[in-house]
Amino acid sequence: MLNVELIYLGQEDPFPQEFSSIQEAVDSIPEDNEVPVLIRLSPGVYEGPITINKPYVTLEGDSPETTRITGRLGAFEILEDGIKRGTFRTQTVFIDTHDFTARNITFENAAGFGRLAGQALALYVDGDHITFDHCHLLASQDTLFAAPLPPKEVEPGGFRGPKEFAPRNVGRHYYKDCFIRGDVDFIFGGATAYFENCELFSQKTDDEPASNDPDTQKIYGYVTAASTPEGRPFGFVFDHCRLTGNCPDNSCYLGRPWREYAKVVFLNCEMGPHIRPEGWHDWGKDFAHDTILFAEYHSTGPGAHPGKRAAFSRQLTDEEAAAYTIDHILST
Repeated sequence: MLNVELIYLGQEDPFPQEFSSIQEAVDSIPEDNEVPVLIRLSPGVYEGPITINKPYVTLEGDSPETTRITGRLGAFEILEDGIKRGTFRTQTVFIDTHDFTARNITFENAAGFGRLAGQALALYVDGDHITFDHCHLLASQDTLFAAPLPPKEVEPGGFRGPKEFAPRNVGRHYYKDCFIRGDVDFIFGGATAYFENCELFSQKTDDEPASNDPDTQKIYGYVTAASTPEGRPFGFVFDHCRLTGNCPDNSCYLGRPWREYAKVVFLNCEMGPHIRPEGWHDWGKDFAHDTILFAEYHSTGPGAHPGKRAAFSRQLTDEEAAAYTIDHILST
């Protein structure tokens, strides 16, 4: 039996309240809450979608292997009004607040591969001072949306969803010891986000025979698609992460720019053989070569490919890399 406990940690003698669902527990928290709240989940499978819109909340499970929140909404689904659901109405869990922490939980969108279900978010995270500690994020295309949205959509209705018309506030996120699985653009958005000691798993989406030749190899995915707002000093930073997967050699890119000021940096990361020699893709945006920052520092492993990276990417110097500390990035 699933058990959801809510504890107001600011009380002198906190007494657990029990609820039948995560959403019911969140909804019981006052809108103007200012004290730390712990929502503790017993092992089991919880159904989304769920919206967490109250501040100072910690959502804690037993472990990501035993505590899972799942959903199965895909962007290709046609709704009653005849319009596709679209990317930003597929999230299993929507974090729309500040000062939120999740620990020891799996967040999953089980809609299926992107080529069949379309984009399918496990997490839509829009807020500041957000932490995910020892969590699993599982989906296919667009697993993690680290908001905000870009200022304007390319196609009308492309941002249809809960924050379509909201101000674009850049949040700071911290992902520690997480396992993130996906294929196309599976970490994307405009947040300032620091990923420490995470595993980024690129999954193969079909059974077609593979070629190890970079010139003929089918492309199976892109780890990142950043849309860092113009003028922001940092976008996505990956520190001591491991890039793994079951995709063929030379079949995945480190990233491509969703918008022209994208910033993505990999520091001291171990890269598997699925990463292509050129590493980065420009998404046909030649005009962005001078505005994006796609960079690495001390990449290792068979996917590092020294000296073969795309000309519009760069290797950081020791002095430049020294600025990429968690305190500096998440205080900016």
